[in-house]
Amino acid sequence: MGEKFNKVINRLMFRRALTRWRRAAEAAGTADLSRLRPLRTDARQLRREIDRFLHVADGRLTRPAIGSTGIRKPMLSDWAWRPEIWRGPISPAGLAAVENRTPFGAEATVFHDCGSSELTLRQIRNGRASDLAPFGLRMDVFRFDGSFLSLVIDLPADGLQGLRLSHVIRLDAAVEMERPLEIFARLNIKHGPNSEQIVRELSLGSDETMVEFDLGYTKMNEKRVERAWIDLIFEGPEMNQIVLRDVTVSRRPRAEL
Repeated sequence: MGEKFNKVINRLMFRRALTRWRRAAEAAGTADLSRLRPLRTDARQLRREIDRFLHVADGRLTRPAIGSTGIRKPMLSDWAWRPEIWRGPISPAGLAAVENRTPFGAEATVFHDCGSSELTLRQIRNGRASDLAPFGLRMDVFRFDGSFLSLVIDLPADGLQGLRLSHVIRLDAAVEMERPLEIFARLNIKHGPNSEQIVRELSLGSDETMVEFDLGYTKMNEKRVERAWIDLIFEGPEMNQIVLRDVTVSRRPRAEL
């Protein structure tokens, strides 16, 4: 009985608050400025909490479910991983006027050499029937006066354990864009004082694309691998919206001939 009574009271309080803010919105155009200013402060505080609630609620209620581990990977893969941006909610969920070397979440960093940044990032919720990743990343690029833009994704330590020259590392991505542009993926592996790099261009004839990095063509010291990361490099991104619906990384042993 008590729980039912509380629900009735909560609904009445909600309706009163909704009516109050509806009337305030209708009167905002003619309200006295001395009254309008504190109302605006209250509205901003309320909006911040509502936005925070909606971000979490939308994440939990929209499919695919948060934490989904469904990854398309080749046969014989011994490791597969979806980075944090595409796996679960991050905070803040969006950034504007993104500066060089700005982290986005715990596993990715944006690099560019623009004099004046007109780049925004936002984590979005996927909802297409074909989506396996719960979240996507939207990049809006307006004026771009730099020579490069890249998103650097750090690979986790478990992906480096047992890494051998016989491994092939594969990157799968689902990409949408307003205007055609070139995207390159560069695998970087630091082993001791040295580093290895392999660059591949993503074929963007369809929404889903993949590239492979054969470590057999490197001089990687298997016993001294310290860290690895992948640069996604966007060529000519000006006045474009780029949506990365999903990014996954996997590895498998190369077939022996």
